[in-house]
Amino acid sequence: MLGRKLKVKVLSGEVPAYAHDGDAGLDLRATDSLRIPAHGHVTVGTGIACEVPSGCVGLVFPRSGLACKSGIALRNCVGVIDSGYRGEIKATLTNDTDEPFEVEAGDRIAQMVVMPYCPCKVEQVEELSETERGDGGYGSTGVK
Repeated sequence: MLGRKLKVKVLSGEVPAYAHDGDAGLDLRATDSLRIPAHGHVTVGTGIACEVPSGCVGLVFPRSGLACKSGIALRNCVGVIDSGYRGEIKATLTNDTDEPFEVEAGDRIAQMVVMPYCPCKVEQVEELSETERGDGGYGSTGVK
């Protein structure tokens, strides 16, 4: 089921597409061939600019296969594409291995999920409501 329209301007390459019916992420492809040095990072263009619908955000995620099999992920973990941004979407890829990694132009390097968000009116308060967890920090709920 397709919902809102995502207007895409192709700067080079091709229009992004879902690889399979039911996929959440649109595949983003590298515009250039490049080498990511061992334990280094490189920013690469995707060849597209888009108009994220108002009330939505484009979230750029790493590709699971690249991250798990090759140690290549996004340096900032998740990129945020606001609805007012009109420039080229780029991805900074980081190499977490001891070997350089080759990216070829046209390779799928990231994926973008477009989803609605809930803007909030920020209200400063002196106290927050009580909960069972409270202010327990990271790991306070355990692993089991």
